[in-house]
Amino acid sequence: MAGPLLKLLVGDVSVLQIALVRYGHHIRGKPPGVARTLKQRLEEINYKDPSLNFKVDIGFPKPKPSRSKELKERIAIIKAVRSNPEIERLSRKKQLQVSLKEVKEEWLKTGGPFHIRRVARHYGVYDDLFGDAYFTPRVMLDVHYELNDESCFPVHRGNVIKPSEAATVPQVTYVSEPNSLWTLVLTNPDGHLTKQDAEYVHWFVGNIPGNDISQGEVVWNYLQPLPPRGTGFHRFVFILYKQEKRMDYTRLKEEGPCLQLEKRTFQTLEFYRERQDDITPAGLAFFQSDWDISITDFFHNTLNMEEPVFEYDFPEPYIRPQKWFPLRQPFNLYMDKHRDPKQVAKEYLMKKLKNVHPFKKPDPRPMFPNAFATDNKRLPSWLRVEMKKDRLGWGRINDF
Repeated sequence: MAGPLLKLLVGDVSVLQIALVRYGHHIRGKPPGVARTLKQRLEEINYKDPSLNFKVDIGFPKPKPSRSKELKERIAIIKAVRSNPEIERLSRKKQLQVSLKEVKEEWLKTGGPFHIRRVARHYGVYDDLFGDAYFTPRVMLDVHYELNDESCFPVHRGNVIKPSEAATVPQVTYVSEPNSLWTLVLTNPDGHLTKQDAEYVHWFVGNIPGNDISQGEVVWNYLQPLPPRGTGFHRFVFILYKQEKRMDYTRLKEEGPCLQLEKRTFQTLEFYRERQDDITPAGLAFFQSDWDISITDFFHNTLNMEEPVFEYDFPEPYIRPQKWFPLRQPFNLYMDKHRDPKQVAKEYLMKKLKNVHPFKKPDPRPMFPNAFATDNKRLPSWLRVEMKKDRLGWGRINDF
């Protein structure tokens, strides 16, 4: 029930306060209308000084086409569509087919880069790779893993690809000028086994002439995704940099397949800081991958190391100190909290094995187990509840 309305004067503002009463108890803290909302409290907790915390755009600026040219092109398209009676007829009969390829090309020219940037920000790609920097992917990366001659797995923005499906080098294409130089990096910010803020580089090709990756300088050979068991999904990010000149990657280069994970330690932020005057991030694509059975074989037979397996370390549940008279608590459950768990498990197991015959099938369960009468007058309430749970097959008896 609600209490009376109380009128308070806070400074020069009159505030109506509702004194809420429920079962004889007043609400705690300040009443609604006076207390801060959850949104206000979260804004105060997560407040960051804009003069110290701000994002820096390190990518290419947005091209500024002629506005008059865009309007002329749009008007020409509208006139062409309206003057075509065949398009009107197909549209009226719901038979008009739209080319998805043309729609995608138009999307990539207009809002596509901003949508990709928004998705990458949602997945924390910029925060974990570049810190307070970001970029808009002006160059569209087309990455796909070929499974066979008929099917492939494309890399979009966060889609899931299993390690066994990404075991071979992917096919990467993009549009570029023939005389330009590029660097392509595939990195994993979630999978380093020994360092906190480090990555594993899975592929690195530098000094790529145009879009011919086969003619580029291989700094690190391709290594398939290897997310350990128990670590969930890992992000694998393709970043395409445009070079202003030919880069010297001799200090980073590793010969051969480089199957020692420590030699693949990488930090995107440090890599970019050292070369920020000569390279600019231009393209972005990423996918997610989690453990499958092929990872065990890859660790043992390819990397020649023991497979790491991660498990959650749950803290032991808190048990309150014992009382002389634990009111409003089932007697058996209260006592089991303070007994040896092994002894409790043994009792449940023996209780279950008591009704199991090694050479006979168990009796069929009755349709209505609790329809059979019990001596309710002589049994305590906790024991009656325990009997009902046993009949219905509820509780810990199912763990054995």
